[in-house]
Amino acid sequence: MKVLVTGGAGFIGSNFVRFHLANSDDEVTILDSLTYAGSRDTLSDFIENPRISFVEGDICDREKVTATMAGHHLVVHFAAESHVDRSIKGSERFITTNCVGTNLLCDVAAQMDVQRFVHISTDETYGSRTNGSFTELDKLEPSSPYAASKAASDLIALGHHTTHDLPVVITRSSNNYGPFQFPEKLIPLFVTNLLDGSSVPLYGDGANVRDWIHVADNCAAISNVLQNGEIGEIYNIGAGNEVSNLDLTKMLINLCKRDESAITRVDDRPGHDFRYSVDSTKIRDLGWAPQIDLQAGLEATVRWYQDNETWWRPKTTKAQ
Repeated sequence: MKVLVTGGAGFIGSNFVRFHLANSDDEVTILDSLTYAGSRDTLSDFIENPRISFVEGDICDREKVTATMAGHHLVVHFAAESHVDRSIKGSERFITTNCVGTNLLCDVAAQMDVQRFVHISTDETYGSRTNGSFTELDKLEPSSPYAASKAASDLIALGHHTTHDLPVVITRSSNNYGPFQFPEKLIPLFVTNLLDGSSVPLYGDGANVRDWIHVADNCAAISNVLQNGEIGEIYNIGAGNEVSNLDLTKMLINLCKRDESAITRVDDRPGHDFRYSVDSTKIRDLGWAPQIDLQAGLEATVRWYQDNETWWRPKTTKAQ
């Protein structure tokens, strides 16, 4: 089988490619435009694998997408603008990539012999919830331009399924962490700052709650959906590791051998969702379950950043 992975030079995409190479005999083509968050050095450990092909290109480029997708049986679509703070400052790129790009991919895939199109989304499409957990049947109430663009892209993909019989499956995961994450998201930003002896900017009172899942567990879930998920369905992916941003920050401070004087309180961002929580019963019924404990996963993540400064150091200026 031949698998096309869009955004395969990014954080979750590159980790998925590693997982898929290790757990299948498939050939994998990566299509990535190598924006600030995607880079060739993220691929250095597997780019010479004879089962890997890399194509630099934008998912909004119809000619490039058509030529690249030809002959592929499976599509796993990670490519997206994904940083909430950047979407608040300017949303146009998010709408272009996440909505227009997804529509183009679906349109091209519907004209080819694609057997499965897995669209990677986020729990942020549901919005915030004080109690309980969102199921796949809950309505979408995105708060940020980023989340709104992802909610729209979900509906675009499902629309191509309903109208053109495109074999779409959607995953919505909680907050990912792990190796190769660009140092603008909370965990890699805080870890690299702490390792550097710098402070960490904590929004508001730090009471906002997120469910953290190690990227390896998410990749295993996506792989399960790729093989076993029902066409036209949505699968929430969460690990049940709900923790406040303040408590998470304290965990990272301890692991980096700093103290709480490293915390700098900053004004909360506009529209900051208080809590995300998804019910993962549906994906668990396919036989998936998270394997990585939060404490162990954070310890491994901190070690990775300690051991791979040559990867993250040049990227810190791009994250600003």
